[in-house]
Amino acid sequence: MKKYYAREALLPKGWARDVTIAVDNGDIVEVKAGARGGERLAGPVLPGMANLHSHAFQRAMAGLTEMRGPGEDDFWTWRELMYRFVERLTPAQAKAIATHLYVEMLLHGYTAVAEFNYVHDFDGHLAAARETGIAITLLPSLYTWSGFGAKPLQPRQRRFSSSVKDIARAVESVKRYASPDVRIGVAPHSLRAVDPAALKEVIGITDGPIHIHAAEQTKEVDECKAALGKRPVEWLLSQMPIDERWCIVHATHMTDEETRALAASGAVAGLCPTTEGNLGDGIFPLAEYRASRGRYGIGGDSHVSRDPAEELRLLEYFQRVTARKRNVVTSAASPGVGTTLWREAAAGGAQAIGRRMGAIAPGMRADLVVLDADHADLTGRTGDAIANALVFSGARDLVRDVMVAGRWVVKRGKHAAEEGAASAYKRAVKQLLS
Repeated sequence: MKKYYAREALLPKGWARDVTIAVDNGDIVEVKAGARGGERLAGPVLPGMANLHSHAFQRAMAGLTEMRGPGEDDFWTWRELMYRFVERLTPAQAKAIATHLYVEMLLHGYTAVAEFNYVHDFDGHLAAARETGIAITLLPSLYTWSGFGAKPLQPRQRRFSSSVKDIARAVESVKRYASPDVRIGVAPHSLRAVDPAALKEVIGITDGPIHIHAAEQTKEVDECKAALGKRPVEWLLSQMPIDERWCIVHATHMTDEETRALAASGAVAGLCPTTEGNLGDGIFPLAEYRASRGRYGIGGDSHVSRDPAEELRLLEYFQRVTARKRNVVTSAASPGVGTTLWREAAAGGAQAIGRRMGAIAPGMRADLVVLDADHADLTGRTGDAIANALVFSGARDLVRDVMVAGRWVVKRGKHAAEEGAASAYKRAVKQLLS
């Protein structure tokens, strides 16, 4: 057993001083506030964050789609560019991109990732997670149709094609690697890409997490109403056994009734603010959802950002712009916005990926994010002001050390695989863009 001492740590009930954290076999076995003992950590400590929605290959597209085309640009024109990009992608390139991405995630305080995998490169993502030390929940994606009404896949979508049997085989294959740091679930892509019968079948393949895109775009909502008679979230809640295993990704366009019902279901809303902003998706009704005690987490999705603090900052700013108010995501028990966002998103993300993390508490995996106490933006900060600085100061190098399941994977702001991963990533991108 190893003990660590933190001058300040974010515990489930809020910030505490003089905290001793005992770790054994990758788990937190004891937490004592007001007690000094063990190896001194270099700064304030927060629980590791889960990135609950990742399409790793899209990391290499960041910045490539910001040119105005003929007519108006939206999600659907972006999707065509993504199809052309993935046509050239090889398994070796996908692995190099994922490895670099996972290092970047760790450097910013993500300690686990859910890979929503519709390019079906399971071995590459598992290898990337193993080499970098990030925990992974692999989500093989069922992708059968190009649109509502069982429309055949377009030629550019055939790379994503899969059947329920394919997903079952993938789950059995990945189970060989199952461990506390490797989880397996399923990801029916969306109601437009999976028919109701197949959806009901695929969710029975595993008892792990179930993730699905829903209501990201108004066009999708309109087409779902025409094809299935209900809006996407409305249909899922009425036809599927939505519970704590489910993560409804985006859920951007919901009625007030849907918002309340999703919150009551126990599912997690998977929010990806930087991607949703980049694609012009819309704004999730977080204030109303939280008022109904809804659970949420954050994901990098297309990875125009790899920083959880940036996702949380934009999430709060979207709410401020909508409500024309400040400091929206708070509660009577937690008036600090940064603290509230980090704590709630960490807990929701942990649920969504099926991993015991997201809090510094006994029984949780020892995922710790240590900030740099010597950083200028933490000078004189204590308690909620620490998390507020992390989320809202805009600093890029506040994270100093990162532990995943009791192992230090980032020390003094560096990852052992950082340089090699960056070099392989650059080679892959040059090949893809040549």
